[in-house]
Amino acid sequence: MAGKITTAVLQEMTARGEKIAMLTAYDYLTAEIIDKVGVDVILVGDTLAMVVAGHETTLPITLENMLYHTEIVARATKRALVVGDLPFMSYQVSPEQALVSAGRMMKEGRAHAVKLEGGRRMVPTIKRIVGAGIPIMGHIGLTPQSVFKFGGYKLQGGTANEAQRILESAKALENAGCFALVLEKIPQGLAARVSEALTIPTIGIGAGPHCDGQVLVLHDMLGIFEKFHPKFVKVYANLGPLMRDAFSRYVADVKQGVFPAPEHSYD
Repeated sequence: MAGKITTAVLQEMTARGEKIAMLTAYDYLTAEIIDKVGVDVILVGDTLAMVVAGHETTLPITLENMLYHTEIVARATKRALVVGDLPFMSYQVSPEQALVSAGRMMKEGRAHAVKLEGGRRMVPTIKRIVGAGIPIMGHIGLTPQSVFKFGGYKLQGGTANEAQRILESAKALENAGCFALVLEKIPQGLAARVSEALTIPTIGIGAGPHCDGQVLVLHDMLGIFEKFHPKFVKVYANLGPLMRDAFSRYVADVKQGVFPAPEHSYD
């Protein structure tokens, strides 16, 4: 593994054609493990609301919740770039509100960069935050904080007009100062066009193989989150059934009095 990952290193990786591996994490032990195996970017995502807190969408999670988990992940991380997600209504009111939230994410959350959702309308906000010295990762396509506006977690950019809007937003966010862009649930051909049009890295989630990197939600790729299964998720370890089996065997051992055994007890 190389040394510490920075926004500049990500740019260098993209320039030489090296793909960027990004995963979410929300706790110390998980962040420590994925950092050690070479994940380049750890996103403390507002998906925390769904996979940890049990909400139906990402909207209920608060900035204080995000700061708490981001600081934990940052404390565990030695190599990866830690990106803290700004939650719903922590940045949409005004560029000044967004700057304060982003500043707290860097200062209290100890993040190395901040992510926020939205296209061209977020340009003034991004410029304000970047102008204060805070690196910003953009997020366009399907933006989960706008799930009710979209009417569900639907594919974005499926028409010529939508595709053009996404391409224009991508260029605008790059010009505003974003160091990278997440492209979520858009056609792979459109993702290829966006990636070719930009000089900053693109990170895909449901955007096909032509992006400069990929990101998945940890609980999805480990088979733990079972409420729904997006097409773009590859399950690398189906841990949900294994966990249920382990918990069931523990309950049975306790009920039957076979745990703790002599080897688990002190004289």
